[in-house]
Amino acid sequence: MRFRMSGQGLGILRRRAFTLVELLVVIAIIGILVGLLLPAVQAAREAARRSMCTNNLMQLGIAIHHFEFNMNRLPAGVTDGASGPIRNENEGQHVSWTVQILPYMEEAAAFSKFDQVAGAYSKANEVVLKYAPPLITCPSNPVFRNESDQVISSYAGCHHGEEAPIAEDNNGLLFLNSRIRFADILDGSSHTILVGELVTSKDEKSNWTSGTRATLRNASSIREPKWAIPTASESAGEGDSDEKSSLFVGGFGSYHTGGAQILFADGSVQFVTQTIDSVALHALGNREDGELVSF
Repeated sequence: MRFRMSGQGLGILRRRAFTLVELLVVIAIIGILVGLLLPAVQAAREAARRSMCTNNLMQLGIAIHHFEFNMNRLPAGVTDGASGPIRNENEGQHVSWTVQILPYMEEAAAFSKFDQVAGAYSKANEVVLKYAPPLITCPSNPVFRNESDQVISSYAGCHHGEEAPIAEDNNGLLFLNSRIRFADILDGSSHTILVGELVTSKDEKSNWTSGTRATLRNASSIREPKWAIPTASESAGEGDSDEKSSLFVGGFGSYHTGGAQILFADGSVQFVTQTIDSVALHALGNREDGELVSF
């Protein structure tokens, strides 16, 4: 304290300051405000990531439509000299639809460097396997490279309406050696799934150029959001034998809460919830079942 002289005698000049209780109250209020703000910030970030994911799918749709305009057919889901079915093994040609549309994604340089005869696992194509075209990775997906540092796609073409091996007789739009035209989509392009999101795994051995379950899925299910990296056993299915695991493909899914974003053949992108009726989902994956679907 300090003393001062006044006309009425000696007085005391007191300093004003925060008490300990006041300081604790202020800190508590700041903590509450931060606690309220962080979820809002996270929600805004996820909304931005989801918007970017929607744009990726729309651009993929435009590229596929440009391919169809020039080739009079959709790209094959996977090109391979074998008659199938395609196994989830890094053996064979297995050139995915993602490679075929590269020139229409402004990725002509990557397309020219990829040797399609050598296939999706050749060391001759290693530089392309480690390259990440911007449109094939969802910003909400935490896993976009495998243990071999090869890029994994966040999007997969629809090869069948239900769980089935990837083969030449699938009823989807992108499957083994397929040559589907828009005239073949009897259910209508706005009612047929073209591409959807998938849940990736760091254990994935294949890459974004591989026409296996790495870039092809079926309309068997929409997986619940996984905010943790799924294990290889989760990806392959529980209780499957080695034979079944090698042929298992699986459905769509994403890291967006509540469902996954789906690109339909007409170029529209819609968010399909994980609670969609399974019969309706199967019908959306089938190009010619004649079912009327509302979702």
